[in-house]
Amino acid sequence: RWVLSLQCRGSRNFMSALRRAVEVDFKDKDKHKSQGLYLLTTGIPDQETHTISAYVAEVCRGFDLQLHVCLFSVMEDVDSNGIISARYANPTETAIAFKKIVEVANGRFHWFGEAGIFESDDIIVIMSEMEKANNYSQKCAFLVESLKQRS
Repeated sequence: RWVLSLQCRGSRNFMSALRRAVEVDFKDKDKHKSQGLYLLTTGIPDQETHTISAYVAEVCRGFDLQLHVCLFSVMEDVDSNGIISARYANPTETAIAFKKIVEVANGRFHWFGEAGIFESDDIIVIMSEMEKANNYSQKCAFLVESLKQRS
């Protein structure tokens, strides 16, 4: 169920957008089995990471929801309207901040840009499953070969 589309025009006021989503759009939380918020962003929020993390941890526990972040790294420091964010961080610092926020929200982090995918929790899980499957396959092949040699 998609319930909101928030835009922080000219800023990255994450706290204001999250408060609106939680206080307005999730007030009927008992009617829904699971809920999640997806933040699509190009840069670091205006507020400090520790402040956001504390608020997100409290909200996510209270509403039993998860916050997922999709960070799109752009090559320029200025947005399409020529507005410079109130708070600046390079792409790596931005990714680290959002990873901390997502961690307290039991969510997933995805970081991509024009060059492709830099990091994705979903891809990490898929790669882990593929490695396990490959390992089991090798063990099975070894077992079959061992049984063939015995007979």
